[in-house]
Amino acid sequence: QVQLVESGGGLVQPGGSLRLSCAASSRLYTMGWYRQAPGKQRELVARITSTSSTNYADSVKGRFTISRDNNRKTVYLQMSSLKPEDTGVYYCNMELGTYVYWGQGTQVTVSS
Repeated sequence: QVQLVESGGGLVQPGGSLRLSCAASSRLYTMGWYRQAPGKQRELVARITSTSSTNYADSVKGRFTISRDNNRKTVYLQMSSLKPEDTGVYYCNMELGTYVYWGQGTQVTVSS
């Protein structure tokens, strides 16, 4: 059973930055960051493959950067120029064949 633990969320003012971390209990595979705002469906924010190929939601391109440290078994999401609409619970996931594992989520609130 893979365990994913997110950290780094919090309250930040519009225009600010945060870095989220996701520590895995196993080696990393394809990793993703998703978010869910109140009353909305969970959506993909960013994804990084084992070869470090990345893709981003249009709404975060140019502001967010996903990266991975295989030695530390950790994936990161650097978020800059944050907007109120970035508010939500951010979840890390791991795609391992037909299995998808999820972390418990970390709250990000962008507000003045």
